[in-house]
Amino acid sequence: MPDKIRVDVEGRHLDLTNLDKVLYPQVGFTKGEVIDYYTRISPVLLPHLDGRPLTRVRYPNGVDGNSFFEKNAPAGTPDWVRTVRLPVPGSSRGRETIDFIVVEELATLVWLANLAALELHTPQWRVSADGAVLDPDLLVIDLDPGAPAGLPECFEVALLVRDRLAVDGLESLPKTSGRKGMQLVAELSGDETADEISAYVKDVADELSRLRPDLIVSRMARQLRPGKVFIDWSQNNAFKTTVAPYSLRAGAMPTVSAPLTWDEVGEGVLTIADLTPSAVLSRVFDA
Repeated sequence: MPDKIRVDVEGRHLDLTNLDKVLYPQVGFTKGEVIDYYTRISPVLLPHLDGRPLTRVRYPNGVDGNSFFEKNAPAGTPDWVRTVRLPVPGSSRGRETIDFIVVEELATLVWLANLAALELHTPQWRVSADGAVLDPDLLVIDLDPGAPAGLPECFEVALLVRDRLAVDGLESLPKTSGRKGMQLVAELSGDETADEISAYVKDVADELSRLRPDLIVSRMARQLRPGKVFIDWSQNNAFKTTVAPYSLRAGAMPTVSAPLTWDEVGEGVLTIADLTPSAVLSRVFDA
């Protein structure tokens, strides 16, 4: 395969490079396969990215090499890629603002995949057409198991969280993190602030930890987590991001942060290894 090929993506011209470069060495999954996955999953992925400033985790030398989080639009960003300049209090590099990328079309997604941006992370809020930050439209509850607890324990906790949120009229949807845990996501009206949402989720986490102290912890101290599931309410902080639905994750093998059904959560038999790119594509398009 040539080192570089030019492709047309919905009218955008892109140079794709090193498509046969292996990014997941244990299974031989290449950059070309990463681009193929993101292209094919884009009809269901793009709505989750639309309007959300994107943080990427890039692995230019594959998952066994060095990686880095990237928020700022890199040098050479095409002029047709949407960027939005936003304040970043507490930036580790002392920046007052960052030009974030907002993915609004397939060509941007393919361009990022070509940069080995394997993981895509978004905040719980969007920006308007003119770049103004809107109030959060999502509530996220991250379920983080402490070994030897794992995904089965997360499933059990997810059902408890779902029922508790339903008492307050919130309908939540489950997805795996693509690693060891999972998240629940509920749509909001956009009338609450990030601080208000975080406080609410913390109250829910504290309540459930009192109900099931054998299974649930709501405090961040790591020494409390072994064998239990931490309900991480802090993901609703305005400056935090969560891995997007259908994003790849970096690990020994390519896995996906995959939306689940509540029936699957109740059955509790799925594993992270079941949710590979090919399996997720089949779940979405062959169902």
